[in-house]
This record gives sequence, structure tokens and C-alpha cells, in this order.
Amino acid sequence: MTDTAQNDKELVESLFARARAAQKEYEANGSQQRYDLAAKAAAWALMDEGRNLELATMAVELTGLGNVPDKVTKNHRKTLGLLRDLETAKTHGIIRSDPALGMTEIARPIGVIGAVVPSTNPVATPTNNIVNALKTGNAIVLSPSPRGVGVCEKLVGYIHAELRRLGENPDLVQFVPAPSSKVRTQRLMEICDLVVVTGSQDNVRRGYSAGTPSIGVGAGNVSTIVDETADLAAAAAKIRQSKTFDNATSCSSENGIIVVESVREAFLEALHAEGARHLLGDEATALRAALFEGGKLNRHMIARDLPQMAAVAGLSLDAQARFLLIDSTGIGAGHPETGEKLSLVSTLYTARDFDHAQQIASDIMDTLGAGHSVGLHSSQRDRALRLGQEMPTCRVIVNQAHCFATGGSFDNGMPFSLSMGCGSWGGNSIDDNLNYRHFMNITKVVEPIPEVVPSVEDMFADYHRAVGD
Repeated sequence: MTDTAQNDKELVESLFARARAAQKEYEANGSQQRYDLAAKAAAWALMDEGRNLELATMAVELTGLGNVPDKVTKNHRKTLGLLRDLETAKTHGIIRSDPALGMTEIARPIGVIGAVVPSTNPVATPTNNIVNALKTGNAIVLSPSPRGVGVCEKLVGYIHAELRRLGENPDLVQFVPAPSSKVRTQRLMEICDLVVVTGSQDNVRRGYSAGTPSIGVGAGNVSTIVDETADLAAAAAKIRQSKTFDNATSCSSENGIIVVESVREAFLEALHAEGARHLLGDEATALRAALFEGGKLNRHMIARDLPQMAAVAGLSLDAQARFLLIDSTGIGAGHPETGEKLSLVSTLYTARDFDHAQQIASDIMDTLGAGHSVGLHSSQRDRALRLGQEMPTCRVIVNQAHCFATGGSFDNGMPFSLSMGCGSWGGNSIDDNLNYRHFMNITKVVEPIPEVVPSVEDMFADYHRAVGD
């Protein structure tokens, strides 16, 4: 091991030791009120409008991803929504008692959380994790992306100031300082009590193999179906709102749009009215070549403003253009447009009917994005239920702007989160939105109740009727 690697490990171990000491005191003298106020202190560090704007601006300047107004909105909505979800949540002491079953459930902290932070959301994601960790009695150490270290440091500084106002130990919330390295992130994953990984699938795999309990989330690559019964104008507006938000940094942004052939032309008109520009011929070829430079996504086009993207591809667009569409009839190898594009580009597929549209969506998921989510714009509720019963997905988002709805919204029941579990289909240990329940253990106190012993005859009666015995 080199001296640099050894120093990196010792640095992380020192951070962890401080976090461990702070967490032990926090838990030993914990109460629901204490946990609630500490969580709100961390949230207020971002909810303050001036700090939100400063952090959003800094995030875009350092990472080059997204845009400031939308990051301000994201930081505000995600944090406010999380507080709404947590307001009445019990996370300390006895949280449930069922005398009929003789069961009492007690919330217990996990300890020190290690959270790997993506460059796409270097403010909203760590704040979400910090608030959940403090609400449940834990300490947390963040490992930011290389481009996000500076804004993470600023965010944590504001959180420390708010914790001090409460009389809480700032060591409850820490981050791994620059320069970021795989050695530092790996050591944090190895020694913390729970790893939470949002971001690259490489980091997710490393988290699962670190020897520590780990929650990783799967790759996004959302496709949405627009069938012949959809309100086409409403669908187009919602897709535009979702696709253009923060320059498509969200894993829930529509990468593929699958439209039933009978309404294709009318839907394209509706999309055009919303600022979509359908590229054909040489323009489409130029965009593909620029976006998938050398077989990989061009970093100069990822999550960039549309004029900058157009300049890289040599395109001339009108001032009302908001995002771009390219056609595809192929899926998988040899068709990079199948995958996640993290840019203001969606791939347009045409389906013969709803059955064919579902098959296209399934084929896309088989290539990338299994387990994450699929969208549907339709007036037929049974079709949404069918997708939920037949597709390898944890979420079917119906008649909503996908990137807002998937991670929780004020008009649906999903928990506010920036990390979506994709279940076994996506190689994940969870199938729901990462939330406070994943940040705590629950101890069961089990007391005796009157016996309930079924007879063998009763248990097998239906079986014997079925087989004729």
C-alpha cells in the first residue's frame, strides 16, 4: 500500500471515529423531539432561500450539470416534501404495539451511515440522506463526487452552523474532503454501519461488495407510453415539464417515448407546441454522432442547456425549442439511443398498438433500467395495472410528469426521495423509494399470547378437495 493510500484510509477512519462518538451520545440521550429538531436543523440549512440559491449556483458551476432555477426548485421541493413525510413519523422508542399479537416494536438507530453522493444532485441528495439519518438517531459521513466536493463542504458547513444553534455536535454530519479518491470511498464503505449509494452503478456494485450492509439503487432509463386514449396535449406538457427539468439530470427523466401509431402525428404536433423538435435526416445523424461520441455519452452535452448542446452537434434551433426527439426502430446493441442519455434528448418509438408499446418498453428495460419505472399516459386504468403485473418494474407512473412523480410529489403518495430502489430486477436490495425506514433497525419484543393451533384437517382441506383425496 502506498503512503497516499494509507493516509487516505487513516483520514476516513478519523472522520468515522468522530462520527461514532457523536452518534453514541446522540442515541444515549435521544428522544423523538431531539431527533426531530436535529433533522429540521439540517433541512433549514438548505431551505433558507439565500443559501439554497447559493448552493444551487455553486453546484452548477462546479459540476457543469443542470441549471440553477431548477436546482433551486428541486432543493426546496424535495426537502419540504421530505419534512412533510417525516412530520408524524415515529423513529424513537416504542413505535408500535399490538397486544393481540403480543408484539411491541422499538426503533433503534443503525449507527454511522456512509452515503455516496452523485454529481447530478450534489445538494438535494445529501440533504435528503442527512435529514433521514438524523431523524432516526444516526450520524452520517458523506462521500461526494470529485466535482461536488466544494458544494458538499459548503452545505455541511451550513448544517454544522444550524446544529450548533441547537447545541448538537456537528460531528454528527461529516464529509470526506478533497481530493476524492476510490480508496477513501472504499474505506468509508468498509467501516460504516450502512452504505447508501446513489449514482454510478460501479459505486453501487462496490457498495454491495464492501462487506457492509448496503442500499444501492438501480440505473434509470425511463420510457413512457402514450396510447390512443391519452389526453395528448396534457401528456405532451407533462413530458416537457419532466424532460427539461434541471436539463434532464434526473434518473426519472423520459429517455424513451413510445407512442401508438394511430395518434403519432397528433401527438408530435402537441409535443412541438411544447417545444420538442423532431430531428430527421442529417440533423438526426449529426445529433447522434455528437451525443454518442466514441460510443460513450459526450460529457459536453450531458445535462447542458439546449443551445450549448446544439452548438456541439452543429444544429440550428429556433428560440422556442426546449428538447429534441430522434427516431429509433432498434433496441439494444448497436442502438445507443436505447439507453440513458442524461440530456435534453428523448428517443421516439412508434408502436402498432398498446401490446406492441408494452413490448417495446419491456425490451428497453431488458437493455437498461430494469426495475426502475415506466410511464403511461392513458385513460385506461386497466392498462396501468397490466403494466404493474407484467413488466419488470417497481413503479408505474400514470398521467404524471415522470421525474416529479417517481421521487415523490405533493399530489401522489410516493415518499419524497432522490434514490429509487429497483428491486431484484435492478439488482437492488429495496424496491421502494429510499426513506427513513431504511435508516433504522426495529427491535421486536415478543410476549406470549393464547395459542392458535390449526388442525391438520383444516389446513389441508382445500388441497384434498383439489386432488380428490
